[in-house]
Amino acid sequence: MRHAVIIGAGQAGLALSHCLGQAGIDHAVLERGRIGERWRSQSWRSLRLLTPNWLNALPGSPYKGGDPDGFMTKGAFVEGLERYAWQWDAPVETGVDVISCKRTGDGFALHTSAGEKSARAVVVATGHCDRPVIPFAVGARGGLLSIHASQYRSPGELPGGAVLVVGAASSGVQIADELARAGRRVVLSVGKHTRLPRTWRGKDIFFWLCEMGLMAQRQEDLADPESARRQPSLQLAGRPDKADVDLATLQALGVQLAGRVRGVTDREIIFAGDPGEHIAAAEAKQARLLDQIDRFAGTATPYRREPVAMPSACAERLSLTDGSIRSIIWATGYARSFGWLEPLALGADGELAHRGGITGVPGLYALGFRFLRKRDSNFIGGVGADAKAIATEISCHLDCKGRKAA
Repeated sequence: MRHAVIIGAGQAGLALSHCLGQAGIDHAVLERGRIGERWRSQSWRSLRLLTPNWLNALPGSPYKGGDPDGFMTKGAFVEGLERYAWQWDAPVETGVDVISCKRTGDGFALHTSAGEKSARAVVVATGHCDRPVIPFAVGARGGLLSIHASQYRSPGELPGGAVLVVGAASSGVQIADELARAGRRVVLSVGKHTRLPRTWRGKDIFFWLCEMGLMAQRQEDLADPESARRQPSLQLAGRPDKADVDLATLQALGVQLAGRVRGVTDREIIFAGDPGEHIAAAEAKQARLLDQIDRFAGTATPYRREPVAMPSACAERLSLTDGSIRSIIWATGYARSFGWLEPLALGADGELAHRGGITGVPGLYALGFRFLRKRDSNFIGGVGADAKAIATEISCHLDCKGRKAA
């Protein structure tokens, strides 16, 4: 029996592996694919990290490159994860799918594709983006392609013709931008979103968010932590030119805005009408934050961004049968799937129930999920502090149980 098993070899699992290794805790990291598998196989080819290089350090590995303000490609980041695992001799077992993990008398029994395993402590580091969610089923009609954003790779791999992108958070706006620049007609379905500039007052927006302590905010610091947990990912892109990618820049490229998808029939998609309320809410929230930054920076010079033009009229329906739309890309987020996990660890909603990564099942922990301990818990640069805290919890748990191996 090992002291600990980490499930998932992305940035969270590897960060924790480093911390456990430094503490002398025997452990294994089980990964159903390859190191950084979701970065490899569930993202488009041109993707770059949203956060600047200086913000992407993992424990024991500060950024030492020559481009701290640049944005790494996903391929370079995966290579960095592999080097990190090699550098710290992380005990990663790839190609191992955990089929079930159940509590036993003195630890956990894991049934895996590589056989039976056991551990005194288990950490679920499978990531916030687990199971792609498509809220409406769209059958194949006359060559119409309907895919989740995690399946999108490049404009050239879609059928010719116009594309409907559903969702205006980070993935949605980046995909819409790439398609529009490739000459495609794009309709973007807009719901709740968060607009921020890539740079503000000469600094990357994350510089200000970190300096003001916003990225380190804990749930108890917030008036409405559940709302913060549900907040859409930022409308940002890690482009080398540091240009903004948001509704205003998409409108300038000719992207047509529509409301959120309200329903799908055999013949058409039905939108919820004017997206103006979501645009206005995002503009107001952005203005409040930028004013907060300016007060923090002691800047009195007024400055405002180009506003999003409120569409005078938005299509309420879009035909699925006349060939006007050939592809639909659902940038509609993810859910988690924990049917394989100890049932006592799950809440009524089926999610892993925890407080700061500590579940109600002794020895079972979580890492890398949104707002696990603070606002940046699911960010590359934020997972390190959480990993150190969870490693400390595991060490205390093992000390209470005694670290003798079975």
